[in-house]
Amino acid sequence: MAPRIAILGAGIFVKTQYIPRLAEISDLVYLKFIWSRSEESAKSAAEVARKHFADVECVWGDNGLEQIIKDDSILGVAVVLAGQAQVDTSLKLLKAGKHVIQEKPAAANISEIENALSRYNSICPDSPGQPIWAVAENYRFEPAFVECKKLIAEIGNMMSVQVIVEGSMNSSNPYFSSSWRRNFTGGFILDMGVHFIAGLRMLTGCEVVSVSAITSHVDKTLPPPDNISSNFQLENGCSGVFVMVVSSRSPKIFWRVVGTKGTLQVERGNQDVRHGYLATQYGADGQSKSMFYPFSGVTEELKAFIHDISEAKGISHVPEPRSSFLEGARDVALLEAMLESGSKQGALVHVKKF
Repeated sequence: MAPRIAILGAGIFVKTQYIPRLAEISDLVYLKFIWSRSEESAKSAAEVARKHFADVECVWGDNGLEQIIKDDSILGVAVVLAGQAQVDTSLKLLKAGKHVIQEKPAAANISEIENALSRYNSICPDSPGQPIWAVAENYRFEPAFVECKKLIAEIGNMMSVQVIVEGSMNSSNPYFSSSWRRNFTGGFILDMGVHFIAGLRMLTGCEVVSVSAITSHVDKTLPPPDNISSNFQLENGCSGVFVMVVSSRSPKIFWRVVGTKGTLQVERGNQDVRHGYLATQYGADGQSKSMFYPFSGVTEELKAFIHDISEAKGISHVPEPRSSFLEGARDVALLEAMLESGSKQGALVHVKKF
């Protein structure tokens, strides 16, 4: 029997991503509940879901959440809420024995991460009885990064890394008016930035140990800061730059790793009306080869979570490491270090290790 899950949240991402992506793998999972704080939003999301999951129930408010918690048939819960509410809600569910996949960012800051880990580790500390706490960072599941990670050794010793993000967060973007993102410390830099940091860490297979960043607030329609330029050093000694503009007139996103035997680049783009990534490997002989990978990270991360909760009763089962809360925490810790450095006019900041 397919595992039964619930979704907490009824916003844009639930309607445009979670429900359609779960529908693609409806043979693997049974969506039983959709919850929201208000009756209106819960019913709105359930209406979308019923096109694919005819029997889904909508519940709302404190009573609805309690109904999900007390339902022993629910194995896993997707927490897709405002960033400020996700950690406490996730821990409440974990304490009740539910497996959780929580949307990124893992937490608002290092302080919340440390508190969350302490609380989580007190829940069934003798693994494997501990419920799974996954963070939904789809970039770690995008085929472009999965495949390019395998190629990184072919370009030799790393000499330089560049991550350039020229975003498109303007009034035409559906998330532009998101109140919780605007009230989040770090604003869109933190909420969007964890994706690009995840891509950096995934591609290089290496942790960043220190950063020096300059931040600025130029576009007053966005929360501060809306620009960041950071130098960073990897634990292997290689240095790099991370540049992020939240809203530009010419969106462009790429990761580029230069090595002694070649270069590897992953760039956001589209091909044949499909959005995804163009991965290009440049060899020492001047030749290059490219491959386009359509987006599928959200589907893949959900498949991994469903597999994990289905197998979790097995003593030997190890949950997918790319989804772990610790991985999400490391993304946040790196961005927080950059933001801290920016607030100190570029002072060198060491990244907190988790």
